[in-house]
Amino acid sequence: MNGPLHGLRVLDLTGTFSGPYCTLMLADLGAEVIKIEPPGGDIARHLGATRTPGLAAIFLNMNRGKKSVVLDLKTAEGRAALHRLLPTADVLVHNMRPRAAERIGLAYGDLVEHRPDLVYCAIPGFRSDGPDADRPAYDDVIQGASGMAALQSINQERPSYVTTPLADKLTGLTAALAIVAAVRHRDVTGVGQRVEVPMLETTVAFALCEQLDGWTFEPPTGPPRYPRTAAPNRRPYETADGHLCVMVYTGEQWARFLTLAGRADLLRHPDFDTVGKRIANADALYAVVAEVLRERTTAEWLAELERIDVPCAPLASYADILSDPAHTASGFVSYHDHPVAGKLRSIGSPMLFSASEVAVDRHAPTLGEHNNEVLA
Repeated sequence: MNGPLHGLRVLDLTGTFSGPYCTLMLADLGAEVIKIEPPGGDIARHLGATRTPGLAAIFLNMNRGKKSVVLDLKTAEGRAALHRLLPTADVLVHNMRPRAAERIGLAYGDLVEHRPDLVYCAIPGFRSDGPDADRPAYDDVIQGASGMAALQSINQERPSYVTTPLADKLTGLTAALAIVAAVRHRDVTGVGQRVEVPMLETTVAFALCEQLDGWTFEPPTGPPRYPRTAAPNRRPYETADGHLCVMVYTGEQWARFLTLAGRADLLRHPDFDTVGKRIANADALYAVVAEVLRERTTAEWLAELERIDVPCAPLASYADILSDPAHTASGFVSYHDHPVAGKLRSIGSPMLFSASEVAVDRHAPTLGEHNNEVLA
């Protein structure tokens, strides 16, 4: 079987995180992704744990299934080689700043006259028609500018970032979706287009689906903060011997849980007798959950909560997940041999198709590995 994007050729001029995560999604779905790297390679080749120079863990995980071609786009020869590839490609994606793309002839206007059906995707930090268009941006900067770091810092002593590069990867996912939509449009109309997915607006829009809350209305009915997720007592709960993650949500679930906990009186309390009141006063209810869960062990609570159909799970570390035999049996965690880096552990795609194959066992390329194949 072939992936659902089999036959799609992508010229990937991205580096670090946001763009490579976008093209990772496309490669997993069967697209042929040609990673155009500068002579020194993507900086991600040197990020994280390293056993083989130029093949660090982050690069291996973010660039599986891609082909690597080295071109110096600051030279006329490099740009000429790229233009020879352009007629063979469906998509070009980059995460450069607008002026940087213009300096090397990679603005949309430079390419569209040669390929009017090209899907061209730019992933800048800030939108290209705004005052910050050419400001440099990385994930930490965008987490701060988007409000994500402030949101993450609620109930903490000092500001903090989400531990994973959330803005980068979220933007990459959004860009992959936008590219697939533009390809669909091209296939129907024959017309390509420029797609732009800026990191700042993508991260703001992601959070404000629920966090806009009272500011959804004009005039505002309350602050831009969703009270349930901001509740200080919303956290993994201590049990008698560990921690447990519990999410009591619907009215039926609260009725079953509070009855089990011996606090059925709260079901008739005027602060909790509707879903709206339970959300507004979530922290008080979560304090009850925290108090009750300390009384039994994690295993005892898991059995009781599963019996009454209340969502719960033990607090897992990544070591727990990677050693879980269920994930190995399903193929989500797998092992394969890289021709240079040796035996590697891989995390599979979460996308499951009944009639298409998602391939995650293709290795990440060495620098320039596919120059002869592609440029010939």
